[in-house]
This record gives sequence, structure tokens and C-alpha cells, in this order.
Amino acid sequence: MCIQCRDTPLWLSVGFIVVMVFRSTRSGWSRLLPVFLLSFILMSFSGSFASDVGVPASRNVDELEFSARLTWRTNGKTSRAQLFVKGDRYRIEHRGGVKTDMGYATVTIIRLDKQQVWYILSQRRLVMAVPLTLDYVLPLAVTLDGEISRSLIGDAMVGDQEATLYEVVVDRYERRETYYQWVDAARQLLLKLVSLDRDWSVEYERVVLSKQPEYFFETPLGYRMFQATEKQADEG
Repeated sequence: MCIQCRDTPLWLSVGFIVVMVFRSTRSGWSRLLPVFLLSFILMSFSGSFASDVGVPASRNVDELEFSARLTWRTNGKTSRAQLFVKGDRYRIEHRGGVKTDMGYATVTIIRLDKQQVWYILSQRRLVMAVPLTLDYVLPLAVTLDGEISRSLIGDAMVGDQEATLYEVVVDRYERRETYYQWVDAARQLLLKLVSLDRDWSVEYERVVLSKQPEYFFETPLGYRMFQATEKQADEG
């Protein structure tokens, strides 16, 4: 008879063995044996809580719609904006605007479906379109691209929002990188991501899950679009 079958939990199988040993003899040393075994099991479990854990539940990014305050940091520079997300489309309303060769853009629309980024130049009634690159793609999924391991650290806060903190290691583009990741487990949302290997982070505060209007992610009526061959903008 198989004591530990494929679907039987390890602790249950070990517990069964402990009981059988305990009942097999009444000598003093065998009565102490279950205590030693149980102590070993508890110590093993306590160590496993800080090791690799399963990936937490995550919403389908293609169906994700929300608004939030966006803060991101790259190479010592911090930028802030209001963010609106509708699946594969983002609208970023910059605080202070974005400086381009054609003037300041107050809004950036990122269209993953079209592989383009649109800078809205309100004063000139122009839309400057540039090719999409990875620099523009926001991390929204709880499961990170190229993730190879995840360790639970514990409970934490992002602003006034309760979160669960993880350490996540990814391997992509022939480079390994480690992050701290804060997750809203109840709503299955990524709230904050910080690289431990470079000066880079992104944070979403005051996240409101709600339907976003289609026109947020289209070019304004009466604006003329022109194509630029490369990125020309810096946050102002």
C-alpha cells in the first residue's frame, strides 16, 4: 500500500508515519520520536515561507481598465502624471508637460495595437507620432516578463493602500535583474515595481478600476499628425 500518493499532502503522509511509529511501541524513546519529527516538519515549513512562492493571481492585462496617479523614476529623474489605461492603450497626462523639438506635449497616447506613440502638441494642434519601443511599455501584469523566481517578503503599504511585497528575479534580453514588487492581492493589481540593479521604478497610486472612454486614446479632432523617425521628447 502506498503511504504517500501523488495527490496526498506531504504533511499528512508524515503525520501518518508519526502515528504509526507512536503506536508500534510503548518504549520511552519511541514516544519522543514523534515530537522530534514534528519539530523538524515545523522548522522546514517556516523556512519555506521565505523561499520561492507561486505567482499571485493577476488580471488579464488586455481587458484591464483603470485610472491612477503614475510616478516613474529613471536615472535620477522622477516624473509624475495622470494615467488612463484601456487594455493595450494608455493615456498619460504629464505634470509639467513633455519637451519636444516642436514644443511641449501635454499628453502622450501609447497605442500598443498600432505600435505607435502619439505626442499631443496642443499649442500647435499637432500630433507627433513616433515608433513604439520598450521604453514606452508600462509594466501592468503581476507576472513579469521573463520571470524565473519569486519570493514572498510580507505585508507592506503603497501610500495608503495595503499590499503584498515580493522579490522577483527576471531573465530577459540576456540580462538578469531583481525587483521589489508590491501587489494589491485583493484586486490582483501591480502597485509598485523597483529595480534593485539600476535606478528605475514605477508606481501606481489611487488606482480606480473603471471603464475608460474610447476618445481618450484617439487623436483630438482637428489636429494634424506627422511622423517622426525617433524619440524626440524628454519630460519637462
